Amino acid sequence: MGASMNNGLLLVLSGPSGVGKTTIARHIEKELGGVFSVSMTTRPKTVKDTEGVDYTFVNREQFERQRGAGEMLEWASVFDHFYGTPRRPVVEALERGELVILEIDVEGAIQVKIRLPDAFAIFIEPPNEQALLDRLRNRKRDDEAVIQRRFAEAKREIDRARSSQVYDRFIVNEDLSEAMSRAAEIVTSKRQGA
Repeated sequence: MGASMNNGLLLVLSGPSGVGKTTIARHIEKELGGVFSVSMTTRPKTVKDTEGVDYTFVNREQFERQRGAGEMLEWASVFDHFYGTPRRPVVEALERGELVILEIDVEGAIQVKIRLPDAFAIFIEPPNEQALLDRLRNRKRDDEAVIQRRFAEAKREIDRARSSQVYDRFIVNEDLSEAMSRAAEIVTSKRQGA
């Protein structure tokens, strides 16, 4: 089944830390009536987590069983825990004609495009490296060593996104409201078959 069947669309959004992809994803969700895919994880649930909203929490055996059965669109191991996107809820939402949003990294996007080639992928980029570094610093979440590590990773991710040939569009987030509008326009156009 194609990811665009029944006017459903699987939208993959990626971009480095600090580029504004979550804000853009939430804008698309609100403006276009999209739904976020809920990831599955083996990491322990925290008091701030809501089951079925933030993640579906499973044990390692359950995750590995689903992964082994081909029931994951994409998955990764991060700090000894698995994270992934279960296939069935995404496909069911697409069959209902919904806009399904996956906010995942480049490696995840590559996996999704292999399994659902009709997925539409957008990569959000900073206007330049200095702007990205400034944004990472302005978030005031991390010390300078962590910021430098995130910055180096962001540069690698941008290079990987460009070389992967997985992304249908690249949006430069120089002005957030313009980037949000542009992303919504692109997705609307894609859903209308343009």
